[in-house]
Amino acid sequence: MAVPIKITYCAECGYAPQTLELTSALMNEFRTKISSITIIPWHDGAFDVRVGDDLVHAMERDGGFPKNEKVIEAVRAKLNTAG
Repeated sequence: MAVPIKITYCAECGYAPQTLELTSALMNEFRTKISSITIIPWHDGAFDVRVGDDLVHAMERDGGFPKNEKVIEAVRAKLNTAG
């Protein structure tokens, strides 16, 4: 079963490069094992990553940007429980 990913980022803050880097890492790692990657331009300093319904990183809660490997591990965990 494939899993959806949602990345909400602050477009006003210039977080597009980090968003695209994470998106690329996820696409290269999982290819067809993810059903979609939704990129949502937002504001207020947001950088939130959801894997399925799970919020795996929130800039406000966790600070900074997530390491790509942290998100990759969250996707792997979700795939293991879904399959």
